[in-house]
Amino acid sequence: MKTATSQTTLFLLLIIFNFQLINAQGCVAIRHFSSCVGNALENNLLGPGDIQIGSNYRYFKSFRHFRGTEEEADRVANETEVVNNAHAWDFFITYGITDRLYASATLPFVINTRSSLYEHGRNERNTTFSRGLADVRLGVGYWVFNPANNPNGNLALGLGVKLPTGNYNASDIFYNVGPEGSPQVRPVDQSIQPGDGGFGITLDFQLYKKIFTDFYLYAGGFYLINPRETNGTRTLRETLSPILENEAIMAVPDQFSSRLGLSYAISPLFSTSLGARFEGIPVKDLMGGNKGFRRPGNVLSLDPGLAYMANNLSINLNVPIALRRDRPQSVTDLETQMATGNPRNGDAAFADYAINLGITFRLPNKKEISTPDVQSPF
Repeated sequence: MKTATSQTTLFLLLIIFNFQLINAQGCVAIRHFSSCVGNALENNLLGPGDIQIGSNYRYFKSFRHFRGTEEEADRVANETEVVNNAHAWDFFITYGITDRLYASATLPFVINTRSSLYEHGRNERNTTFSRGLADVRLGVGYWVFNPANNPNGNLALGLGVKLPTGNYNASDIFYNVGPEGSPQVRPVDQSIQPGDGGFGITLDFQLYKKIFTDFYLYAGGFYLINPRETNGTRTLRETLSPILENEAIMAVPDQFSSRLGLSYAISPLFSTSLGARFEGIPVKDLMGGNKGFRRPGNVLSLDPGLAYMANNLSINLNVPIALRRDRPQSVTDLETQMATGNPRNGDAAFADYAINLGITFRLPNKKEISTPDVQSPF
């Protein structure tokens, strides 16, 4: 590899596209997920036989309740809020098939806790727990323009599948809900289930464009299509109120995420980025029905990032900070509203911020690869 030029170009790409490995900002409405094509920025320069391995860790704590875009601040003040602590690890490997075509596999694991009053008789706060393998993703990506001839900008398109490998009926002990207030084993809430129970299709894109010396525009996003309507796992929400009978079974919802911003090279080793991130679960899916219980929601976040690269090792940190949170009316909310004549809009708990830390390492097939002889953006 040509020393300064290719290394710094590689590093710039790491900042621009670490979005593909960084996951949702954090809310009860939004479960852990990332693109099926687990490609960090180096994929732009992967040659045939090159391998990239890595891991991404995410953490968030959701506790602020919203109906629509209005926060229910009294929930925290009265200590009735639901608190989710979510830890997720993505382990991925990407293989360069050609200079433009690459394939990736992602093995995700989660550890989640959920503390609440309403799930345990409303008078006593208790915690439920889930952990294990989540839904495995496989995918391919392709750079539309030849990287050798387009060093200052490119567009990649990706297609992937999500396999229902995660447990979507994980259970734990719920207190004060059985006969005469006894404990009872029940499925944990949808927000902390490791899997969703459906085969999914993911469409994604990523692009970058040099706009000034040391400044690049970046954008990326994915949409997860989940054709399966419900997965058969009970929510037991109908035990809280008879009007929630239509929310008795968990849905298998779609999910989306997008990102847009600027990256800037601080030095040959460090680069930073700042942008906006918008992600969530839609009210209705693109394919399949919309029955069952889901918490639709979306988050608009300010998304600062910092990255480091030395040789083939890359480390990146992003901390998206929520600016706007929205829990819109769901299909079942509207059904209940029409049946009762009373306004109905469920709530969801969101995080203030999330922590995303990624590490990647590139294993070149050859000691040297041919790269464009372009001026270093650093």
